[in-house]
Amino acid sequence: MDRTVRIAAEMQRVISEIIRNDLKDPRIPLMTSVMNIKLAKDLKYAKVYVSVYGTEEEKKAAIAALKNSAGYIRREIGQRMIIRALPELTFTLDESLERGAYMSKLIDQVVKNDENKMD
Repeated sequence: MDRTVRIAAEMQRVISEIIRNDLKDPRIPLMTSVMNIKLAKDLKYAKVYVSVYGTEEEKKAAIAALKNSAGYIRREIGQRMIIRALPELTFTLDESLERGAYMSKLIDQVVKNDENKMD
């Protein structure tokens, strides 16, 4: 397994733990999950994909809160992980779960329509 993939997986675990246990910002809902981390080969930049359950306003507020807390999260990563270079964190909303649910709903509708036509 690639070194950056291992570091990204550990970083994902640590950031999830920090968001869940340490951040006290009320803009971040309880249903916030770190879905993936894309880490640059030189470990200078990390794009953190976050899934937030809530309305569009709650999602935007949560991403804004995470961006404001990026320095704190970065410092905590430095204390919890043995890593030479701490990456600059960029938080991005991951809507893949919602897209997947929407696609599944569309497929179910098509199957139901086909079954109705067969009858």
